[in-house]
Amino acid sequence: MHVLTILSADDNSSSGSAGLIQLGILLLIPLAMYFLMIRPQRRRMRAQQSMQSSLEVGDEVLTTSGIYGFITGFEDDKIWIEIDDDVQIRVNRAFVQGKVDATDAPAPAESKPAESKAIEATSADDPDVSSDAAPRDNRE
Repeated sequence: MHVLTILSADDNSSSGSAGLIQLGILLLIPLAMYFLMIRPQRRRMRAQQSMQSSLEVGDEVLTTSGIYGFITGFEDDKIWIEIDDDVQIRVNRAFVQGKVDATDAPAPAESKPAESKAIEATSADDPDVSSDAAPRDNRE
């Protein structure tokens, strides 16, 4: 009980310095938010805008929806992207996520023979097939 009276008396005598500390903490919060949230977001926006302004015909790009293609033309704020032979789509310039480097491009799927693509059916009589499920009762 004596400790509480000492602490309360100490708080009353130094209320001016405690108020300054609280004010300092309240001023640090917006400053920290600026450096941790606002400034990095602005940096990302500037980088995105510079990338979009540097796009040229023939560049391989990735859209925000995940479509890869080559730029074939520009029209105001729209870009024509060829996604396959004789298949072009028109996309808003803001929805181009980035340029694709040769190392970032998805690997083309290897063509496999038709025999390996076929699904082999296994019969219930096959001794190699193990079944963890209980046998079914086929009564109606």
